[in-house]
Amino acid sequence: MDSSAWDSRYADTPGLVWSAEPNRFVVESVTGLTPGSALDIAAGEGRNAVWLAGQGWRVNAVDFSTVAVDRGREMAAARGVTVDWRVADVTAYRPVPNSYDLVLISYLHLPAPEFAGVLAAAKSALRPGGTLVVVGHDLANLSGGIGGPQDPDVLITPESVVDGLAGLRVQRAETTRRPVPATDGGTVDALDTVVVATRPAD
Repeated sequence: MDSSAWDSRYADTPGLVWSAEPNRFVVESVTGLTPGSALDIAAGEGRNAVWLAGQGWRVNAVDFSTVAVDRGREMAAARGVTVDWRVADVTAYRPVPNSYDLVLISYLHLPAPEFAGVLAAAKSALRPGGTLVVVGHDLANLSGGIGGPQDPDVLITPESVVDGLAGLRVQRAETTRRPVPATDGGTVDALDTVVVATRPAD
C-alpha cells in the first residue's frame, strides 16, 4: 500500500487503527535501557514513539502517512510528551549514521529487498552500544496464527532479520506468541518475530 492508501485507511477509521498502548515486545525490549535518543521507523499513529517519550527518550518518529503522523502529534500532545515527527517514505529515508541509542522497526512489512534496505539504514543509525529492536508478523503466522498480512513475501522470520545484522550482537531472535482478543471473549495467538541486537561499543 502506498501513502495515499494508508492515509485513507487511517482517515476512514474512527479513532485509532492501532491500540494507543505500546507493543508488548517493544516494552519488554526497552525496559531497563538508559533513555537516550531513539528513532521509530514506520511509526504509524505513534503508540510506541509516544510511550518511549514518556519513558524519557528523545524520540524521532518517521512514517509516510500524513494522517498517521497527525494522529501521533495529537496523542503526544494529549500525554504531554515531545516527539519529533517526520513524514517520509522509510524505504528512501536515511537517518544520520551513528545518531541513535535505540532504533525501532515495528510491524513494517515490505518485500524482502526493500525491508533489507530499511534494516541496513536502521543498523547504520545506531551509535556504539545502541540497541535495535525489530518486531513484526512472523511467516509462521500464515498457518499457525491470526491476523497480519497474508502475503508470505512481506512476512519476516528471526533468521531473515538476523541475516541483515552482521556486525551486531544478537540478544534475542525468536518467534513468539502474542495473545489477541477473540470474538468468543477468549484469546487466540498471533505469531510474531522479535529480534533485539546491539552494536558493540567502540
